[in-house]
Amino acid sequence: MASQNVVTFTDQNFESEVLKSPIPVLVDFTATWCGPCRALAPIVDKIADDYQGKVKVGKLDIDAAPEMTKKYGVRSVPTVMVFKDGQKTGMQAGLTSREKLIQLLSV
Repeated sequence: MASQNVVTFTDQNFESEVLKSPIPVLVDFTATWCGPCRALAPIVDKIADDYQGKVKVGKLDIDAAPEMTKKYGVRSVPTVMVFKDGQKTGMQAGLTSREKLIQLLSV
């Protein structure tokens, strides 16, 4: 069950929701057809719940948002990126652990 704390990012709202966010943002570049993405989803949802108010967590469907996917050079999914103050501060490509994602957030 998806968390209500997970935001849907798009090409249209990426700047306002991610780049202009006052708190760090974890972006899960994902795709509906991607098995490892589905495996990562509960981890991302749990982080969204655990860090509510401290970190904004969201998913960006690469098929629905080709502009941002291309801009940030996403070549495989899942790819998770962390943004702070409008800058990319961390990235993890491929299925990963909760611990690794938490580590990315605290860089």
